[in-house]
Amino acid sequence: MRLEIITPDKTIYQGEVSLVQLPGLDGLFELLNNHAPMIAALGKGRIKIHDMEKNELFFEINGGVLEVLKNKVLVLAE
Repeated sequence: MRLEIITPDKTIYQGEVSLVQLPGLDGLFELLNNHAPMIAALGKGRIKIHDMEKNELFFEINGGVLEVLKNKVLVLAE
């Protein structure tokens, strides 16, 4: 699936991933390929990504909003 993490200043990640773990307002949740469409609010915490080369990447955010649609994940992060 395609992932973009965007802050007000810049795009901090853009690429194909196999898994994304996000800090929701009620706790952590994960997204895999072909996830159902959704919109969710994000809390302060760490985004964990497994890229296509099986690397694990981490990004700290202070909250934001997530949109999942047609195997594309967009994170608007603070």
